[in-house]
Amino acid sequence: MEIKSYLNKQRELVERAFDSYIPAAEGVFRTHIEALRYSLFAGGKRVRPILCLAAASAVGSDTVAESDLLPIACALECIHTYSLIHDDLPAMDNDELRRGKPTNHILYGEAGAILAGDGLLTWAFDLLSDTTYGNLNPEKRLRIIHVIARAAGSLGMVGGQALDIAHENTTYPFETLQTIHRSKTGALITASVLAGGIGAGADARQLDALKRYGDQIGLAFQIVDDLLNATGTTEQLGKAAGSDAELGKATYPAYFGVEETRVRALAAVEKATTALTEFDNKAEPLRLLADYVYTRSH
Repeated sequence: MEIKSYLNKQRELVERAFDSYIPAAEGVFRTHIEALRYSLFAGGKRVRPILCLAAASAVGSDTVAESDLLPIACALECIHTYSLIHDDLPAMDNDELRRGKPTNHILYGEAGAILAGDGLLTWAFDLLSDTTYGNLNPEKRLRIIHVIARAAGSLGMVGGQALDIAHENTTYPFETLQTIHRSKTGALITASVLAGGIGAGADARQLDALKRYGDQIGLAFQIVDDLLNATGTTEQLGKAAGSDAELGKATYPAYFGVEETRVRALAAVEKATTALTEFDNKAEPLRLLADYVYTRSH
């Protein structure tokens, strides 16, 4: 399997699903829906929905089709995109570029961007809870909603972002840096993997392995983000390079330097791959995604 062709295929699958789930920008809510769709279709990598679908494939269930999990996968991307819109706001990271395009608030104003993020977050739970989307039994659906809600909220992504802002331009222990990364980025990535596993009927041992994989791949993803922000260019990243240092962010390069950060990113990827030992070749996409997280250039 070649990772680029796999990613392209899965990305197209997710894009088609989005186009059928998300309302068209028309009618009295046209401007709001246009703002929402602007960020959602701005060229994301779709890592979280792809991880969800790959985890389901790794479990190897024949009782749940990929189409049953697409609403879950798309909901995860809605939550991720909402977080990016809000992160870019002047009160947060104050970014003007995202994926090489003007950030949402530059085009639609701060109020419009806040509401676009709110709309995406709420739409995610519409997708998760609507039983007309996907053929999942109520128990699985409820477990998935709980896992994702916990990961996205104050004990996960939102809490991590709050810590991130609170520790700008401060000295902090390494444990705080770990908590920020595991919450701000890692929690939703782990939830993406677990959601796919739950949907596909993973047993307790498989879910434990998937959680260990998700925890490590989520950590690696944020460490690599830190590295790219410190070493990449604005053209390469599609957003302002060096912004973490300017804002005094808690990052691995700030704490360890670039070379030690590379070592730690690779170690997290290797731990993620090791967690998949009990899975057969159906988990190959997850293994390749671990390598992709480490080698990506944006």
